[in-house]
Amino acid sequence: MSDPFVLVQLSDFHLGADWGAADPAGGLRAAVGAVRDLRPGADAVLLTGDLVEHGTDAEYEAVRELLAPLAGVPLLVLPGNHDDRAALRRHFDVPGGGAEPVQYAVALGRLRVVVLDSTIPGEDAGWLDAPRLAWLDAVLAEEPAQPTLIALHHPPLRTGSAAWDALGIPDAERRGLAEVVARHPQVRRIAGGHVHRPVVADLAGRPVVSAPSTYLQARFDLLAQELDVVPDPAGFAVHLLLGDELVTHLHPLGSPG
Repeated sequence: MSDPFVLVQLSDFHLGADWGAADPAGGLRAAVGAVRDLRPGADAVLLTGDLVEHGTDAEYEAVRELLAPLAGVPLLVLPGNHDDRAALRRHFDVPGGGAEPVQYAVALGRLRVVVLDSTIPGEDAGWLDAPRLAWLDAVLAEEPAQPTLIALHHPPLRTGSAAWDALGIPDAERRGLAEVVARHPQVRRIAGGHVHRPVVADLAGRPVVSAPSTYLQARFDLLAQELDVVPDPAGFAVHLLLGDELVTHLHPLGSPG
């Protein structure tokens, strides 16, 4: 068997936030250090949104500085609900222009990553309208034999928490995504962030993985009516392509403080 292809997923840095319990820069710095220590090293790094808190150029410049130790490793970037698409494009090599949705596909050796924009500018919840799903269907049809990971900010899953699920992708649109995915057996994983917890579910028989935040995590309280975050250990996901099999590890860090 050939060496594994290593795709690291970092999510929800929220650089520029001050939620009172931890330093978002410290969390990202610790995550970058842990990524550099991985053996074998990362072949690519996927950033699944909410890189910053307010969408400012200064915040994105700070993110770039903190990611500098990963120079030479390809970065695949997509927006979260706290990001600004145009500002994201000014600081990262992201296809497209201006404030249009960030959607593209990249072949990384034996693994293909398809980036799907699930954001609504100015809103926290996710959204996958018919044009976005049609784009995804067409892009997946281009490479039917290559193992593929679909990446988006809002994971198409239900957490069991009404407070978090109200900010996810609506059920009807999740069903639409499931119909698309069901037509493409090469899709091995759907990866997102947003919920600030490691959560695993399935959609059309494919695993859906939500990576933890590098900052603060959502409190595990399924009956809570309001969102709450706690300084539980931060972390990230590591997706390994072993032959044609895609395996995901959820890698914890120490306290983000």
